[in-house]
Amino acid sequence: MFTDKVKKLIEESILCWLATADEKGMPSVSPKEIFCAYKNQEIIIANIASPNSVKNIRHNPNVCVSFVHVFKQKGFKIYGIATYLNKADKEYQERCALLQEMAGDKYLIQGVIKILVSSVKPILAPSYMLFPETTEKEQIENAKKTYGI
Repeated sequence: MFTDKVKKLIEESILCWLATADEKGMPSVSPKEIFCAYKNQEIIIANIASPNSVKNIRHNPNVCVSFVHVFKQKGFKIYGIATYLNKADKEYQERCALLQEMAGDKYLIQGVIKILVSSVKPILAPSYMLFPETTEKEQIENAKKTYGI
């Protein structure tokens, strides 16, 4: 399911954005800091402080995770079905260990949000479409100017 390009962008991303919906269908988007691609068809996300996301997943497991490289202004939307794993689940230990390694001592992981991926779609800044000659290098340079870097 994941190409090398998708995996690389996930690794380069500092945050991902998890979109869920509550029992009434009200959407919610929440930033997540500790996450990774797991094998070739899962995204795993650490539950550090995500009671709303966990509650929503229990009511409606359909989710979308977005990753955007802030300078390249390219990314992916990943759709799938989420499951919440805790210490009692057999899949928990291996996945949590990967996430805890990323988190170090900084965060205590409460559980793991496992997303079985069903589709992956690209995200592109409008300039790539409006000006097809736009390069990643130009986007990076322009973003750095915009952000004063």
